[in-house]
Amino acid sequence: MSVLRLIAQRLVISLLTLLLVAVIVFVVVELLPGDVATRILGRDATPETIALFRERMNLDAPPAERFATWLGGVVTGDLGYALTSGRPIVRILGPRIQNTLILSGLALLLYIPLSLVPAMLQAVFRDRPIDQFLSTLNLIAVSLPDFLLGTILLIAFAVTVPLFPAMSLVDETSDVAEYLRACALPGLTLAIVMAAYAIRMLRDNLVEILDADFIRMAELKGMPRRKVLVRHALPNSLVPTLNITALNLGYVIGGVVIVERVFSYPGFGSLMVDALTLRDVPLIEATVLIAAAVYIVANLLADVGAILLNPRLRQG
Repeated sequence: MSVLRLIAQRLVISLLTLLLVAVIVFVVVELLPGDVATRILGRDATPETIALFRERMNLDAPPAERFATWLGGVVTGDLGYALTSGRPIVRILGPRIQNTLILSGLALLLYIPLSLVPAMLQAVFRDRPIDQFLSTLNLIAVSLPDFLLGTILLIAFAVTVPLFPAMSLVDETSDVAEYLRACALPGLTLAIVMAAYAIRMLRDNLVEILDADFIRMAELKGMPRRKVLVRHALPNSLVPTLNITALNLGYVIGGVVIVERVFSYPGFGSLMVDALTLRDVPLIEATVLIAAAVYIVANLLADVGAILLNPRLRQG
């Protein structure tokens, strides 16, 4: 029962945080300089045309009324219409979110072995040449910016050895094979970026756990080293790493703008940048709120995972 209570508390805090983010997003967008109607219609638009546009888009209503209308639409799944195209935002978001989810899924699949395998090797062979070699590679990966790492992979595997396309262009007609080829390099870039931050923490946690008394007791009882590592050491060392994984999950969904730009991938991050460039207010609000929701949900899942994996948190 205490576990359910803790999870319920985290859920309530997450919902309140999301509401606060919605308020902040709306206020910040309202404070942006310039008139939206004039920017969309152009400087040559007549005052009558601008007034009609503002009335049709409900831009002439008081801010509090517009926020209540927008928030009610968000709760019911109606995100409104894009100012630049007049299309429903839900239809615009659908293909972009699908593309980013596919890319994110591939990146996370690559992220798991890229994080676990080097960290376990470093923990088992700590202070040996393989540990020092992997630590050096990890330091290089952490030091490289996203766009530089993506450019290196692009030159290596799309230009020098043309295994993958230079531009990751996909659409509704693309099949599974085309998606895999298009997502291979950007997915690998994201996976390396995420793994670089997780490996060091997981390695240090594993080293500390492997020196614990209950691990030594399991080894004295004759349990194989590999079994001790996988069954006892690894689960206990994953709890602190869950927070980094949660941040990485949010990064994959909402922070892949640079990677998507490098590989010309039509994902959610690129849509967010386009909305900010065009100052499409409803689209900005929708994309930023979705990105924030992903971060919040990711941290909620990390908290729940930590509660389930660590009995001390449940007792506290």
